[in-house]
Amino acid sequence: MPYIHELTDWPALTWDSEILAAPLAAVRHQQGRLLGKMDSLGFDLRNEASLVVLTADVVKSSAIEGATLDPEEVRSSIARKLGLDVAGLPRPSRDVDGVVEMMLNATQKFDEELTGERLWGWHAALFPTGHSGINRIAVGQWRHDEEGPMQVVSGPIGKEKVHFQAPSAERLSEEVKRFLDWFNTPQVGESLTTDPVLVAGLAHFWFVTIHPFEDGNGRIARAIADMALARADGTEQRFYSMSSQIELERKDYYRQLEHAQRGELDVTGWLAWFVDCLGRAIESSDERLSGVLKKARLWQHLNTQTVNERQRLVINRMLNGFEGFLTTSKYTKFAKCSADTALRDIQELLSWGVLLKNPGRGRSTSYRLAEPENIVE
Repeated sequence: MPYIHELTDWPALTWDSEILAAPLAAVRHQQGRLLGKMDSLGFDLRNEASLVVLTADVVKSSAIEGATLDPEEVRSSIARKLGLDVAGLPRPSRDVDGVVEMMLNATQKFDEELTGERLWGWHAALFPTGHSGINRIAVGQWRHDEEGPMQVVSGPIGKEKVHFQAPSAERLSEEVKRFLDWFNTPQVGESLTTDPVLVAGLAHFWFVTIHPFEDGNGRIARAIADMALARADGTEQRFYSMSSQIELERKDYYRQLEHAQRGELDVTGWLAWFVDCLGRAIESSDERLSGVLKKARLWQHLNTQTVNERQRLVINRMLNGFEGFLTTSKYTKFAKCSADTALRDIQELLSWGVLLKNPGRGRSTSYRLAEPENIVE
């Protein structure tokens, strides 16, 4: 069977809207509920939630391709570029900064036109040294196929299995032009005829099928999908990570791509998988954002009380990676106050149900934060 890009009517992709209608409606409802929940958070907490998700998205998109990035470096790079707090975070490497630049350009400027020059910039950011591993590659330009056709292969040398062969290099200028013309058409982006979520799935599949670069095509295809999903959400802040879910389902992801690329122009199967995967990504967002949501629920309760600045500082410290339990001596150190003042503040927090006293007395007395859902008004 020929590859899909070899078919006469390529790239006139088709799909069955009736089959996709119910799962698409369900995932659009999930998106709306999640965005509504995030809208109820304060500005700082929304930024923190987006930072958590963007970090996961960058790390996992690279992991799909077998590249390991330090999550703390990624978080640091994103925070620096968005003007958020970077206290205690390491300075990111050049490679990490490049991946982050690509992702932020895609999601923060989702409403801007996608051009060949912009894609070249993303590619150059992914490979700042001009190398992929130890191999030198053509950066910021379409591939040339000087060493043979672009193939996706697996297996040992001499027993390779070819999973996919991309269009020849001489076709790329026209192939990319057709893709970009489609992606940038306002009718598609604002979609009265094609839902923006389907646009994301189609764009991902179409771009990775063209495979215009020597390396990095998968990461760039997922960045394009995230750009389309940001358009669908109407916000530059990200609250779910499609790449994280794809990384969990990596074998099925590659199997779905290979099956669709060896099939007919009807890509209903790929789109159904993409929509279902997106639904699972949104479902898992509560777990990923559990710390941020816990903080939001706790402060929702605390803001009904007269919380002083010392208490606010210590509670935030306990919510942000605090190790061990709170003691009076730790409180005095964090809040820079006397032991008597610390004890009064702690007693107030106990009376509000925000702190719970652990077993132990005297010098071993310590406190922990209550779970927000267990706080009695």
